[in-house]
Amino acid sequence: MRIVRSLDSYEAGADLLLSIGVFDGVHIGHRSVLERLLAMRRAGALVGALTFEHHPQAFLQPDQAPKSLTTLDEKIDLLASVGIDILFLLPFDERIQRTSAHAFLEDVLLRRLRTRALIVGDQWRFGEGRSGDVALAQSVLTAHGCFFEAAPLLERDGERVSSSRIRELIAQMQFAEADTLLGSPYRVRGTVVLGDGRGHELGYPTANLDIEPEKLIPPPAVYATTAWHKGKAYPSVTSIGDKPTFGGSPLTTETYIPGFDATIYGDQLGLSHWRFIRKQQRFDGRGALIEQIALDVKQALEKR
Repeated sequence: MRIVRSLDSYEAGADLLLSIGVFDGVHIGHRSVLERLLAMRRAGALVGALTFEHHPQAFLQPDQAPKSLTTLDEKIDLLASVGIDILFLLPFDERIQRTSAHAFLEDVLLRRLRTRALIVGDQWRFGEGRSGDVALAQSVLTAHGCFFEAAPLLERDGERVSSSRIRELIAQMQFAEADTLLGSPYRVRGTVVLGDGRGHELGYPTANLDIEPEKLIPPPAVYATTAWHKGKAYPSVTSIGDKPTFGGSPLTTETYIPGFDATIYGDQLGLSHWRFIRKQQRFDGRGALIEQIALDVKQALEKR
């Protein structure tokens, strides 16, 4: 998959079959649209997606930007796995914000990108002040011989599949439902960093994860998880919390992998297959905490 980060440097050498969106999570609704474009692909044409490095709200209203289901690297990997040919990965900035709706359709999509088919969601808005809608796109694009479709969101169990719905499911710790809508297990990935060493003192050494700040993580609690290190899966117990037994701290995500004793500082560790064990709580001393951790580990291994 080719990645294009600036339209200024792009010279269209083939017709383009395109979808545009945030693609947060690259969930089954996104995949269904991209798979339709792939089915339309013909000789000499490319299938592509146009998306942004960060959620547009992070530029327009930073305080209201939602946490992301996928980091940028995760989004790229998931889009590549669908099988598209080209990804337009653009910064959402003032230049894009001020592009008029007509200029986006005519100058960007038709002339510069040579778009010959476009499928978007039926609520798609674009252009300065979000002035463009699917009716305008239908009128302008079809007049130039470009196939256009505004597809309604995919539905599951009577509800539309959307990134916002999946965020709600994760916030409610309904991970199985979230995984179903994503089409793959929800994964939190981070770099293993030095912690305070307390896990070693308690007999349960943990890997502390440095996670990108825009990434959505589950609510504070203790979970059974699957840890992924260099392509290998391990049963694990993950705690997300502020360590109330030890006076509190900034929110941390730390994982204990039974029987794992390798030094992995600086490595990437992924967590998936989240299953709730218990809420975060304060214990009266280390002894009570150690007893509970032993129970947590036992329960996590039983949930495999």
